[in-house]
Amino acid sequence: MKTGEVIFRLAKRDDLPAIVRMLAEDDLGSQRERSEETLPESYTMAFEQIERDSNHELIVAELNEVVIGTLHLMFLPSISFQGGLRAQVESVRVDKLYQGQGIGSDMMKWAIERAQKRGAHIVQLTTHQSRAEAHRFYERLGFKGTHLGMKLSLK
Repeated sequence: MKTGEVIFRLAKRDDLPAIVRMLAEDDLGSQRERSEETLPESYTMAFEQIERDSNHELIVAELNEVVIGTLHLMFLPSISFQGGLRAQVESVRVDKLYQGQGIGSDMMKWAIERAQKRGAHIVQLTTHQSRAEAHRFYERLGFKGTHLGMKLSLK
C-alpha cells in the first residue's frame, strides 16, 4: 500500500537493478531480460547512452527512496507534421506490489506534461498485442489505437 508521496525523476545508474527487475517481472520481459545480482554490462552501456542523449529520458517513480516504477521517454524530431516533435513512451512498468494504486496513471500524466512542455505535438507508444489490460489502461488515459505497429526482429 502506498504511503507517502511518489516523485518522478530522471533515473540514476544505481536505479538500474530495480528498473531491470521490473522489466523482467512480466511474461514478455522474463523472456528477454536478465535481472541478475550483477547485471550484464549491456544495461550499463544502454543507460550511459540514454543519459548522454538529450532526446532520451529514463524516468523512475520513487516512493520513500524506493524505485517503484519506470518508463523511457524519447523525443523524436520529425519532418512530418511540419517538423513536429513526437514523444515516444516505452517500457512502462510499476512494481507488482504497487500496481492498481494510480502510480502508472500518475507517471504517464507526468510524462505527457513533460512532453507538452518540450513542445511535442503527440505522445505515442507501442504495447504488445497480448497486453489487453495495458490497452485498457492507455485508453483510459486518452490514447487511441489509430495505427498498426509492425516490427522486424534482427536477432
